[in-house]
Amino acid sequence: MNLTLFDLDGTLLPRDSDHAFGEFVVALGWADRDDFRRRNDAFYDDYVAGRLDIDAYVDFATAPWRNRPAEDLARATARFLDEVVRPMLHPSAVGLVQQHQREGDLVAIVTATNDFVTRPIAGLMGVDQLIATDLARDETGRVIGTIQGMPAFREGKITRLENWMVERGWNLESFADSTFYSDSLNDLPLLRKVRHPVAANPDATLRAHAEQHGWPIINLR
Repeated sequence: MNLTLFDLDGTLLPRDSDHAFGEFVVALGWADRDDFRRRNDAFYDDYVAGRLDIDAYVDFATAPWRNRPAEDLARATARFLDEVVRPMLHPSAVGLVQQHQREGDLVAIVTATNDFVTRPIAGLMGVDQLIATDLARDETGRVIGTIQGMPAFREGKITRLENWMVERGWNLESFADSTFYSDSLNDLPLLRKVRHPVAANPDATLRAHAEQHGWPIINLR
């Protein structure tokens, strides 16, 4: 069996789902429009530049909604999927995931974005296996604004993937082949780890690296 991994934001989705959910929270009136947008945009710029403080971002991004009633969050998530995520799904991205599934690959999404935002998106795309940044929760299940364990970010994606495989009695050598699709310089550590790295909609740094090393470059938009 082959292992096929996909980054989510910028790869399978043309936008950053965490940033988009922040915009959606503003539209719901749960956060101050000007201040939240300014800080949300600044954090996104830090991510693109490869200098994101992910702990600070998680605390910021979850603050407007983490104390909301569960019923409000469920309704907001459903609306976010219908109004924001579905319209930006591109047939080429969905088709690539489905192609690997038809070929019998074990397909997983590996994303730095938190599990609250991304698990419903993975479900929408028909992907059962998700490795995301897990949000810490209290005894009632309420998000508290910190990260549980290692974030799935930069080198942390390798650690989280390895832990995920160990739990199932695997390592990368257990698979006939391993592929990772990503758009971001932040994913260079994991791209270097698999047998077949693929630059999908790459940023300038990743594109240059892919060209230098002869990695495939594809457009999923």
